[in-house]
Amino acid sequence: MKFSISTAPAEKNKKNCLIVGIYEDGKLTAAARDIDKATKGHLAKVIAKGAIQGKTGQSLALFNLANSGFEHVLLIGCGKSDNITPSAYRKIITSAVNTALAGKATKAVCYLADLAIDNQSPAWKVRQITEVANSALYRFDDYKTSKEPAHSLKEFTIDLPDNKQKKACEQALAQGMAISHGMTLTKNLGNQPSNICTPSYIAQKAKELAKSYRSLSIKVLEENDMKKLGMGAILAVSQGSAEDAKLICLQYKGASSKKAPVALVGKGITFDTGGNSIKPADSMVGMKYDMCGAATVLGTLRAVAELKLPVNVVGIIPAVENMPGGSAYKPEDILKSMSGQTIEVISTDAEGRLILADALTYAERFKPDAVIDIATLTGAVVIALGFHATGLLSNNEKLADDLLRAGKESNDRAWQLPLWEEYQEQIKSPFADMANTGGRAAGTITAACFLSRFAKKFNWAHLDVAGTAAMMMGTSERMATGRPVPMLVQYLIDRAK
Repeated sequence: MKFSISTAPAEKNKKNCLIVGIYEDGKLTAAARDIDKATKGHLAKVIAKGAIQGKTGQSLALFNLANSGFEHVLLIGCGKSDNITPSAYRKIITSAVNTALAGKATKAVCYLADLAIDNQSPAWKVRQITEVANSALYRFDDYKTSKEPAHSLKEFTIDLPDNKQKKACEQALAQGMAISHGMTLTKNLGNQPSNICTPSYIAQKAKELAKSYRSLSIKVLEENDMKKLGMGAILAVSQGSAEDAKLICLQYKGASSKKAPVALVGKGITFDTGGNSIKPADSMVGMKYDMCGAATVLGTLRAVAELKLPVNVVGIIPAVENMPGGSAYKPEDILKSMSGQTIEVISTDAEGRLILADALTYAERFKPDAVIDIATLTGAVVIALGFHATGLLSNNEKLADDLLRAGKESNDRAWQLPLWEEYQEQIKSPFADMANTGGRAAGTITAACFLSRFAKKFNWAHLDVAGTAAMMMGTSERMATGRPVPMLVQYLIDRAK
């Protein structure tokens, strides 16, 4: 779909679907007032009859307004005018796009950039509208024989209340489109079934991405390469699977080679049975999403390459399948990681931290300024934070603050948990340098404590996205979200500044 920016009044767009707002107190937004005036109070009469109350996300479609020439007007409830939060704004835009689609609109003009949202700029609103509209349009029906009809909406225009902001808003539109493209890649990878999305499949998709952008280069390490490097942790997780492990390394060069890169390390467990510490059957549904960290790295790099950001980024993806069987690793095995540190396996279902351990050590060779790993690591983070906030832990407060700020700006929020020395006690082992799990208590924190032992040589942050990378509401409502691509791209945009 084509997105664009305009400053044309509603009267000049009569043939299009016009999206305007109404507040809970019955007041109309500026564009809605213009339409009401042009229709001699038609909107006011409809509101007076109680057809819409202006509650957040409510919608009312009006067609062929009498004697006015307006063919299609959408009234969207915006709630209380003095209390529109960023999350509420996204709900308003989602309702607007879904209602336009339901009305079979082909061209829509959105006049909701004039809402006051926590003192946010027009550019921020343009980017949010762009991202939310693209998310509303997303579908994944690759494996359905009966597909839904194509969307009728072909053009979506965002109207600006002030032409002086046009340059900043055009930049915001470009950012929103790039982030949306990155999120779509991340979602498409996450939603693939695990019989298709194997470690080799992720490696192939990474190669295709590198071919699409001259600023990207790729290297894929095979199991023999990993053996030479001493990656005993990754290889142990892989040894029960018929699928070979891959260590995928993408480099984006957008700045001088003297500028230290940011390394993004994404957990790529393409399916997680729990290994010999096997999961209950119900708990395996959704485990194809255990590679969403890997998908996030690819989606973020796609957005960064599209925007041509003047930064250097390394994407490192350990891609493995975790399976049970006679050749699979077992509880109480002791592994030697690439770093030389030894690990006692308490649970083979705590495999993500094992593959990340070697990947973090591999990241050292790039002398990164910062390393951020992204992983669907623990169920404990869902208990702690639910499905709204990504868990964040870090050994560097500035890096943590920068990510929290980027999350707030992009409305892809994280919440920081402590990484205190006391928690390290829980992963002590009588037989090795550490155990791979510290038990149920503070599970998200002890998992990060484990990773921190492989991140001592750089500034590092860990994003636990087990609750945010995918929506898993039973068997019929499962879908990758594309998070935390917006947060990471915003973080890299901020660095570029």
